[in-house]
Amino acid sequence: MNTANDLTHFSDAGRARMVDVSEKASTPRVAIASGILRMLPATLERIRSGKISKGDVLAVADVAAVMGAKRTSDLIPMCHSLALTGVEVEFSEILEPDQDGCVGIKVKTSAGCVGPTGVEMEALCAASTALLTIYDMCKAIDRGMRIEVIQLEEKRGGKSGVWRRSEVIDGGV
Repeated sequence: MNTANDLTHFSDAGRARMVDVSEKASTPRVAIASGILRMLPATLERIRSGKISKGDVLAVADVAAVMGAKRTSDLIPMCHSLALTGVEVEFSEILEPDQDGCVGIKVKTSAGCVGPTGVEMEALCAASTALLTIYDMCKAIDRGMRIEVIQLEEKRGGKSGVWRRSEVIDGGV
């Protein structure tokens, strides 16, 4: 586990800073993130059947995820602008109701680049933006929807190697 002394976004004086990555090697990097939007079963059925008045919810959320990944550095202050080589978005349904009787949509996003720093924030921003877009398009019929469990699932590349949520590989943190 890293300590506060390992945090590179702070100068020796304790001030926030954008890390200088000019000396780091450019390598292929990939990050995968996921998140869940819980909703009433009737809301999921309307999404599935195309009966949301604003249009094809998942098609719009797919585009929003790509846009979110591309604009990450505009939203996260110390995040570097990256030339993304690809963004993938996948949706799946969660049909098992939770304790509140809600079902859901899970999004899984991946972002890739060749560069001196990772794409974790881009993958996480893509997942968040997709879920927020679904919320926006469906809020008129289900304001009680809730976003939960947005998380990094995996990252590959760079000197820390491979990290997966369920395991640590090749010295990953």
